[in-house]
Amino acid sequence: MAEMRRKSVTVAAVTVAFGLLLAGLSAYTIGWSSGGDRTAQGADAPKVPLERRITDFTAGFGPDSGYREPRRAERRAVADAVGLILDGHPDRARPPLADAGFRLRTLTDSGTGRRYAELSDRTEDTDAPRGWGRVYVDLSAPARWSVQVPHPVSDEDTERLGARVLLGSPGGVLVLAGAHRRAGDGDAADAAHRTDSVFDAVCDELVRRGLPGVQLHGFADDSAPGRDVVASTGKGSAGRADARRLAAALTARHFSVCRAWVRSCPLEGRDNVQGRRAAAEHVTFLHVEFARSVRTSDTRIRRAAAAVGTVTARWAKDDPAQGP
Repeated sequence: MAEMRRKSVTVAAVTVAFGLLLAGLSAYTIGWSSGGDRTAQGADAPKVPLERRITDFTAGFGPDSGYREPRRAERRAVADAVGLILDGHPDRARPPLADAGFRLRTLTDSGTGRRYAELSDRTEDTDAPRGWGRVYVDLSAPARWSVQVPHPVSDEDTERLGARVLLGSPGGVLVLAGAHRRAGDGDAADAAHRTDSVFDAVCDELVRRGLPGVQLHGFADDSAPGRDVVASTGKGSAGRADARRLAAALTARHFSVCRAWVRSCPLEGRDNVQGRRAAAEHVTFLHVEFARSVRTSDTRIRRAAAAVGTVTARWAKDDPAQGP
């Protein structure tokens, strides 16, 4: 009898161990099938206040902070890596990122609990930063939209507004320029008007996938007297309905909005190169300028982000592959 009991215990132990092994393999398989490697699924993803992380990064930007123009292969490598992450293949994204001098981390925002992939330039921690910026991809939901910040710091606090827009709705991608717009020779670091930047290459990849985008800018209060916001669809018109929704949401939050599709406004962004590419592909693009008095007030920047969020929340529910 004792021998039979020992055999029964042994069989039970083996059965439990086999069951645990199967469970582990199942979890591993689910992790890959739902979007890439285990790191992208949130393992070892430290919790950070993402807005603070972004504003700490941009705090050192200035006209003398440095910028080097990337080569075409470097621009393409980062853009291709973003595409691989969007397709759920972060491990395959690491080699091209390494070739371009970028790194990939997975972080969890401590406020929302959502996981984000962070693509960052390795030189940003050195004495000679190239100024190629960062990209944040929400890993908690399929990518549906982007928010773009081409002039951080020079358009004061647009980086803070961009972070809040990213965190406000799921499925977002934040494309953040890595230098002050006057950091390079001539206009080399002006990401909104150059097609030879990492910023533009990533935005091109997102447009190729049909993702709508909102690009955030800032203006001095006296550049559009009496206006808090200038809303435009840039050169195109694909985003006209969303622009109307955004303008209505801003007006409801007591902002004075100049609607570029209704009347002539300053700062309409018709020469914006990301907007021109979106227009050529008939992809929604919103060019939104905020007065300095909006961007430097925490209360008003919170209301501005909430207004933009009424549009990004709609985008989050749409699949760009299905068309409008």
